[in-house]
Amino acid sequence: MTVESAQSGVAERLTVVQRSIADAMKAAGRGDVCDLVAVTKTFEAEHIRPALEAGQRIVGENRVQEAKAKWPELKAEFPDVELHLLGPLQSNKAKDAVALFDVIESVDREKIAEAIAKAGEAAGRMPKVMVQVNIGNEPQKAGVAPEDAAALVERVRALGLDVIALMAIPPVDEDPAPHFAALKAMADGLGLATSMGMSGDYETAVAQGARWVRVGSAIFGARPPLAAG
Repeated sequence: MTVESAQSGVAERLTVVQRSIADAMKAAGRGDVCDLVAVTKTFEAEHIRPALEAGQRIVGENRVQEAKAKWPELKAEFPDVELHLLGPLQSNKAKDAVALFDVIESVDREKIAEAIAKAGEAAGRMPKVMVQVNIGNEPQKAGVAPEDAAALVERVRALGLDVIALMAIPPVDEDPAPHFAALKAMADGLGLATSMGMSGDYETAVAQGARWVRVGSAIFGARPPLAAG
């Protein structure tokens, strides 16, 4: 595949997703906002650039080290990009995360919030955060238990962090709609927005009131294998 065809493919798929979000918003009778987070994990800069050139400005990465390798250069080229950390954060990576990311979506315990607050204070740069909820109570999945989410939001806010939303990933083998509805109700009760929905279910998430949807493969295609290390 040529560079030109790759660029065209990404830009065209981005447009399809944007139109699908707009159609889902209209079908749901929504007059508010739902922003697309283009998930670029495992993709190299040359594969990401066509989406940025097409105007996409909110981007998500899963790993701090991977983002550190490619985003400083891309952000120099596209300084208005808003970069979201979607994957789990280890406290020893908080300094790098604060330097790189504008929003950290994966705060699931107080220790991580404390590390972000400490690193942000030292850097003079405090990212916004979301609290990740294990909405399906899956033992293998990150996130605070739904019944503990309100208490964690309160503790994170007490650290001086700006909590803007709840984030969740529903069980893959279940209808996502009830999980999205539960997260939306929980977020509404806390005065927060929601980040929910991915390539396979983002239209359902829009119908349930998502403020952000996180879409990768529907825009960029099949993911290349993740490098070791």
